[in-house]
Amino acid sequence: MSERGLELRTYVFIDRMQPQYAAYVGTTVQGDIPVAGMSELYVEVGPGNEIFRIADIVLKSAPVRPAALVVEREFGMMEIHAPDQAAVLQGGRAILDYLGLEEGDRIKPRIASVQIITNVDPYQAQLINKFRRGGLLVPGETLFVLEVTPAGYIVLAANEAEKAAALKVVDIRNVGRFGRMFLSGTESEVLAGKEAALAAIEGLTGR
Repeated sequence: MSERGLELRTYVFIDRMQPQYAAYVGTTVQGDIPVAGMSELYVEVGPGNEIFRIADIVLKSAPVRPAALVVEREFGMMEIHAPDQAAVLQGGRAILDYLGLEEGDRIKPRIASVQIITNVDPYQAQLINKFRRGGLLVPGETLFVLEVTPAGYIVLAANEAEKAAALKVVDIRNVGRFGRMFLSGTESEVLAGKEAALAAIEGLTGR
């Protein structure tokens, strides 16, 4: 919490967006659409209305583009991306300077739930496919569901899991108090993705 009462809930940098993760983001955002290989930054702050000032500052301070700007009841979230990692980091620095905080002042993410379901039943696959925005969950696949808080950190888990294994991105929910991701593949692919996702989350610092 800054001296002005500003809270940095989420600050998560993605060095290189993976193909499926980037494609998923592109289908769900209302702003500029990122592509695979770009770097991105998710920031969530409180009070929520502060995100409008942050958007103004970051877009004027660095050659980045916004994919999302969301204000909830309590918090505001923004995503920025660019082909150049240095540009995204420059934008992040401008945000931190405005808040009067450092990256380590963010909330340290906490893993709330880890679920692995092997040989997914056809009926459960159909239920999940009703709300998914990514690839179709096929009966017989292994499903990996991860839940973290704050929600924004789930994007890092999804991207790192895809780096580690040829997983299918079924759905990602990164807004709210809890973030959830649904990834599927073979059992061995899911186990490899799970290890990478958990390591990414557990390796982040914060308060």
